[in-house]
Amino acid sequence: MNSHRTSSTRRRSGFTLVELMVGLAIGMIGVIIMMQVFAISEGYKRTTTGGDDAQNNGAIGLYGLQRDIRMAGQGSNSFVDNAASTSAYSLIGCNLALRAGVTINALGPLTINHASIPAGDANTDTLLLFYSSSDDGPEGDRIDAQPATNTYTMASFLATGGTPSFAANDWVVAHPSPRPNPCDLSMTQVSALATSDVTVTTGVAGMTGGALFDLGQAPRFVAYRIVNGNLTMCDYMVNDCSNNAAGNWPVIAANVVSLRAQYGRDTTAAPMDGTVDAFDQTTPGNMCDWVRMRAARLVLVSRSAQLEKDAVTAAAPTWAGSAGNAIDLSGDASWQRYRYKTFETVVPLRNIAWLGVQAGC
Repeated sequence: MNSHRTSSTRRRSGFTLVELMVGLAIGMIGVIIMMQVFAISEGYKRTTTGGDDAQNNGAIGLYGLQRDIRMAGQGSNSFVDNAASTSAYSLIGCNLALRAGVTINALGPLTINHASIPAGDANTDTLLLFYSSSDDGPEGDRIDAQPATNTYTMASFLATGGTPSFAANDWVVAHPSPRPNPCDLSMTQVSALATSDVTVTTGVAGMTGGALFDLGQAPRFVAYRIVNGNLTMCDYMVNDCSNNAAGNWPVIAANVVSLRAQYGRDTTAAPMDGTVDAFDQTTPGNMCDWVRMRAARLVLVSRSAQLEKDAVTAAAPTWAGSAGNAIDLSGDASWQRYRYKTFETVVPLRNIAWLGVQAGC
């Protein structure tokens, strides 16, 4: 009787303190192991996800840049002889007033680090380019007469019953002959069409014998730069891109931390052969320099959004143009704690290349 009572009491007494402590220690070891596995797994996940984000951001940014660069110069890349018997571009190199208070000086199909564009992040480049949205030819249409300051009589307009090159609300630029020096031009819109006359909102006197360039209803004057580790773009048709205000420069690709660019030039002694021989950042200074510019080489550097605990990048990425324009990320003190991807390409400037090999250049 007493033996049965003692055995029952022992069964109801539960675990001893030692047993509880051993069980708790085993449980804690199990939790620590699971947390370590989870932390390692989460680290791999963040690295993979961050790499995917960098891949997507860089690809999106590069696509937009390539699309615009390929079109650079369309509709205004004519190479003509002026009255002084010297070859010259009609619009390239001129100062173009887009509207009151907004002028692009020394207009070029593509300009690296244009003086009018505010610098972006340290050790990055800016791009400024433009092209027409019109189907009209790049030489412009000859102005036969100017019955009024804002009315131009066009030789080709409705000639032989053909389709007119101009339409209401097209943006146009009147260029006198010979080319003025300095070359100061203005953009305006077509307000009315009648027979062979094109009436514009604001005309410029003395254009008889010159040309009227049709830039279409949606010409592109855009600038790109890196701001606070993001690729941004400014549309000159909407904003003044010489203004540094953040509202003028919306982000088009996040975590793109560097943009470097170079001109691809034909350096063969005259006559040129139309082949790219060298890449550099020397902006064309005259007509022959422009016609020798056949391509643009650029690189975008994107980074993961995840700031790592330790340094994971020992050295800045390199690209084909590193010898003259290296990628430098040191503007961010924590740059080594990010992972990076580079997106590099060479884009032909086809609207210049189609001019062919020019005599005297």
